[in-house]
Amino acid sequence: MPDEKSFHMTPDEFRRHGHAVVDWIADYHSRIESFPVLSQAKPGQIRASLPANPPAHGEPFEALLKDVEKLILPGVTHWQSPNFFAYFPSNASGPGILGDLLSSGLGVQGMLWSTSPACTELETHVLDWLVSMLGLPEKFLSSTTGGGVIQDTASSAALCALLAARERATNYTSNQKGCDGRVVAYASSQTHSSLEKAAMVAGIGVSNLRLIAVDDNFAMRPEALAHQIDTDQRAGLVPCFVCATVGTTSSNAMDPVAEIGRICRSHNLWLHVDAAMSGTAALCPEFRNLQNGVEFADSYNFNPHKWMFTNFDCNCFWVADRKALIQTLSILPEYLRNQATESGAVIDYRDWHIQLGRRFRSLKLWFVIRHYGVEGLRHHIRRHVQLARGFADWVRNHDAFELAAPVPLNLVCFRHKGGDAANQIIMDRLNRSGELFLTHTKLNGKFTLRLCVGQTSTEARHVQRAWTRIREEADKLTPAVWDKGHAS
Repeated sequence: MPDEKSFHMTPDEFRRHGHAVVDWIADYHSRIESFPVLSQAKPGQIRASLPANPPAHGEPFEALLKDVEKLILPGVTHWQSPNFFAYFPSNASGPGILGDLLSSGLGVQGMLWSTSPACTELETHVLDWLVSMLGLPEKFLSSTTGGGVIQDTASSAALCALLAARERATNYTSNQKGCDGRVVAYASSQTHSSLEKAAMVAGIGVSNLRLIAVDDNFAMRPEALAHQIDTDQRAGLVPCFVCATVGTTSSNAMDPVAEIGRICRSHNLWLHVDAAMSGTAALCPEFRNLQNGVEFADSYNFNPHKWMFTNFDCNCFWVADRKALIQTLSILPEYLRNQATESGAVIDYRDWHIQLGRRFRSLKLWFVIRHYGVEGLRHHIRRHVQLARGFADWVRNHDAFELAAPVPLNLVCFRHKGGDAANQIIMDRLNRSGELFLTHTKLNGKFTLRLCVGQTSTEARHVQRAWTRIREEADKLTPAVWDKGHAS
């Protein structure tokens, strides 16, 4: 009988096509500045360009890669462009990409220690490395009662922290009986919206998430927090959780962690510190003062996939008491029972987050740390902060612009003095040009532009060009727009 066709890609074919893909990626990064940063595609455009039906027969790999260029690239917003200043960085790097490729090649599912010991033990080890690299308290080390785990995003980390706080406050009964409407949590009005979603998913309810007022720098006011906790306790409610943010999304505001931590300690509340982007800055000792008080934290997270050159997704989440987290999230059906787990000598990370299955994400993080070293990582963080502060000086010294918030690190919030309409026009024109990408927020009710410096290949010339283009668009504003802005 003739050999039956397998339809699989052979090792030799994989090698040849794999080289082509790596070459394509390298070429893409070398020409990334030739693309409009923000995709100019219209709604439905990409789907309209795709065949209505799937292929009945396999197609040559060369055709796939050709269609990536022809059909997919027009719908890509180029997050890795050095002219991407929007939202927050989500920077990748060569070692991170290659580590991810190896992870995909191994195809590990690391739900249990026994399903791939290296997946678990490398993760534990790298998370312990980061405790010292970031100057975090030793209670987060795996050799103590705590430990770290890689989550997908800070949203998942916050949810896990909230669930553990809920269970601890209800003596681990709410998992069995559900919430009774009395459990409350606290965050500032500037905290990431994922906390509201966490309150929904955790069964606490959005109305039981208290959003605490902020000061003139958009940081949580500790006295307002203390007052709200006292009010809720007098009303017979059960406070359980506070989220302090080191670097809010809107303005990079720094909550006073130490003061918040003392309040949490006095009321036995779980303190979660969310340092999603700005936590990376703690690699540099001179920036660690921004998270003074982290020793009070019951949990802490930051995203290497935001500002530490580790491609998405990779969130590092630590707890001071891993027993509380595991007791909250552990379910052990018979089909997952095994000798290693029963021995109690290993970590099963399935108990540390919502999902069961997990990828070998620590490989890319390990590759990044080993490639750059602490020295290289610090070099780039310091450079990004220097570039952002230089941009802030240009804004500060220009008659038509003003800063809208302090600039502790790499995010500059600023606005044209012509008012909301002027700032909207400037941003829209810049984004349509494709030369750079900015996003906005509202601070004190005013439309505010945000420029975040943090992409892997962003250099001084890119920031200087952004400032030039911003001023050029401002110079085109008509007197009517200015008049409208001043009238408002």
